[in-house]
Amino acid sequence: MKRIAALALMPIIGWISVKASAEQMDSPASIYKIDIRQEINRTSQIYLRKGLSEAQTMGADAVLIHLNTYGGLLDAADSMRTAILYSPIPVYVFIDNNAASAGALISLACKRIYMRRGANIGAATVVDETGQALPDKYQSYMRSLMRSTAEAHGQDTIVSGQDTTYRWRRDPQIAEAMVDRGSVIPHLVDSGRTLTLTADEAVKWGFCDGIADSVDEVVTRLMGYEPYRLTSFTPSWLDDLKGFLMNPVVQSILILLIIGGIYFELQSPGIGFPLAASIVAAALYFSPLYIEGLAENWEILLFVFGLMLIAIEIFVIPGFGVTGVCGIVAMIAGFFLCLLDNIRFDFSGVHSVDTGRATMIVLSGIVFGSLAMLWMSDRIGKKGVLSRMALSADLKDAVATPVLADLVGKEGVADTVLRPSGKVLVDGRLYDGISESGFIERGTAVLITRFENAQVYVEQVAQAPPR
Repeated sequence: MKRIAALALMPIIGWISVKASAEQMDSPASIYKIDIRQEINRTSQIYLRKGLSEAQTMGADAVLIHLNTYGGLLDAADSMRTAILYSPIPVYVFIDNNAASAGALISLACKRIYMRRGANIGAATVVDETGQALPDKYQSYMRSLMRSTAEAHGQDTIVSGQDTTYRWRRDPQIAEAMVDRGSVIPHLVDSGRTLTLTADEAVKWGFCDGIADSVDEVVTRLMGYEPYRLTSFTPSWLDDLKGFLMNPVVQSILILLIIGGIYFELQSPGIGFPLAASIVAAALYFSPLYIEGLAENWEILLFVFGLMLIAIEIFVIPGFGVTGVCGIVAMIAGFFLCLLDNIRFDFSGVHSVDTGRATMIVLSGIVFGSLAMLWMSDRIGKKGVLSRMALSADLKDAVATPVLADLVGKEGVADTVLRPSGKVLVDGRLYDGISESGFIERGTAVLITRFENAQVYVEQVAQAPPR
């Protein structure tokens, strides 16, 4: 009885299977397209990372990168090529004119490379902002990246009679020649020249899998998806903002504003614009790094801890010593570590190129911030917007004062909060004063103890105990 029932159900099951297969064949393939047609930087890195995530969420059959770039940041390109190599969805690239430098590395990571006729790929030597080649330390790393990316696509097994040979799908030596001017490959490139391939040359040497004139031709004729449904990645304004704030130049400027804001806030009475500018700059510096997973909680807390140490040194401990120095070191460490793609305390995956870039960003912000502080210190209070940050009229009167030595032993009043620097009123005149007894509130009686560098040093006058 059971056999009869099973035999009766077999035609129905077969019909359902055939119908499901037919519907699956008729359903269009899902292709997700990501446009990268600008400099390779943090913005394009965000585009790719977010695009690959959306493609995986929607269950796309393939991802196509529409590429046209002259290159960009090496660390951003390295992160992008890693994301492509380990993507669970096959990633293809259509080079629409240019895939130079960092663009060549990204293209090399894709499963298939397609090019428009007249397009080029190569010229991957690492250069600085002026176009000059960087030292061999950086070239060596780039050569290794190009070789390992080419090797990641494996080898083809060729059987000829009783002989079996293995051939790289993408020759690592050709990939290295795109960086190394010393490479010699017969019939392709001589020593002293950096390799760049045209579309036809790339096809000949296995670095291009087909030439097409449009995205539609790439998808249908070369990738073999027909019919297909094309979905394009659309970046949001937040993606562009995060990419802009993560630009190395912008990050250096933000560090400059943070340091400068803290310095000028300590030099001016009350709490005002400098501190607000410093807080906003810190938020703009750390927020995109935290959102993108670069800055971890402990790294941001290290920066905050540094600020707390500096505040303790200024408001609690007279002078400037070990606590202040430790606070500065902690702040700088917070700036630096947030730029490294480490996992908690594991820095094994951080390359020397990333470390060098982070060092340059932080040092640039600190150096230019220090120079800006020196330049602006002589101009605050004289004219323009800066005139509101100091009492310029009273400072002129303070210059025409008696010899400061005559003030030692006199009593005055703190005209501003001393933390530890501020203004002291003695005999109706204002002087630059520094507290030697910690934080002193405005209006507190003070005693002049000494003078140095056109500044008077004061101590709070002890009040008589109530009777």
